[in-house]
Amino acid sequence: MNDYLQIEIAMNSLQSWFTSLVIAAAIILLAYVAKHIILRRVQSMLDDKQQALRIVHDVVKQTRWLFVIILALSLGTGVLEMQEKIRTVINTITVIALLIQMGLWASVAFRVSIEHYRERQRTENPASVTTINILNFTTRVLLWVIVLLLVLDNLGVNITALVAGLGVGGVAVALAVQTILSDLLSSLSIALDKPFVIGDFLMVGDMLGSVEYVGLKTTRLRSLSGEQLVFSNTDLLGSRIRNFGRMYERRVAFNLGVTYQTTREQIRKVPAIIREAIETQDRTRFDRSHFKEYGAYSLNFESVYYINGPDYNQYMDIQQAINLTIHEGFEREGIDFAYPTQTLVLQQAAG
Repeated sequence: MNDYLQIEIAMNSLQSWFTSLVIAAAIILLAYVAKHIILRRVQSMLDDKQQALRIVHDVVKQTRWLFVIILALSLGTGVLEMQEKIRTVINTITVIALLIQMGLWASVAFRVSIEHYRERQRTENPASVTTINILNFTTRVLLWVIVLLLVLDNLGVNITALVAGLGVGGVAVALAVQTILSDLLSSLSIALDKPFVIGDFLMVGDMLGSVEYVGLKTTRLRSLSGEQLVFSNTDLLGSRIRNFGRMYERRVAFNLGVTYQTTREQIRKVPAIIREAIETQDRTRFDRSHFKEYGAYSLNFESVYYINGPDYNQYMDIQQAINLTIHEGFEREGIDFAYPTQTLVLQQAAG
């Protein structure tokens, strides 16, 4: 039996090959048991608020068996005698597998962290959600670019010349896709400057809508009539935007007219009636009410007040209540609202 074990194949005895396979199998088995135990243990303690455990769970789960097998075979062949070229190839494959696996670990750890932070900020600070989405994409692209460069470096590629070549080629590509790059830079500008966030109600030109998505190239709004409005980020930032979502206080100015038959005593009472109608409403702040002018068929009053909040339905409810209260006050004081009238004066000629 010992004689058979001493038979040499490719510079190594059968005993050495058997030892190598046992080491590789033991490493694979150990990795399987460790992964299974860690996942079960972490899963039993996991809840939505434990971000560190979630990262550990997803990172361990992301460990690829191909990487484990390559690592096990590489460590197993450490007891074998082989040519330097073959050893170099095995080491290169192992390092590349390790780099890719580390990229997967880093990517999933960053993704879990970003998702946890984004869910927390969605209610506390919606303005940061757009920034987080774009930074998530940018960071993951940068991560895999670094992994790719390290893999090429281990394959013997001169990455210094490659990076220089990419710089020259990048200029040509940038000229070819300058519109796309312009929208990409505009999306970064939106993320950092935050002129609006998801949920804000915007007026862009003559179009109105609520922001429901901010992407790398386009921003999408949902209009009042239900259709989706799509703007390129460059065009959107080049437009005049009215952001009603940032309206912390709404200024309301309205006019009403009374007939010319209204007495001076009644005219003096009109601003007081309007003021009382405004001040009896919640979330309002009275500013002024004045007899403004003599109109074509009415005595015109201008009034201004403020509402503490941007909600349009709330504004209409308050304005309706004010109008009803004014109507009641005018009815009590015998004051008539004006409406378009025309007086004809007929004069009979003498003789």
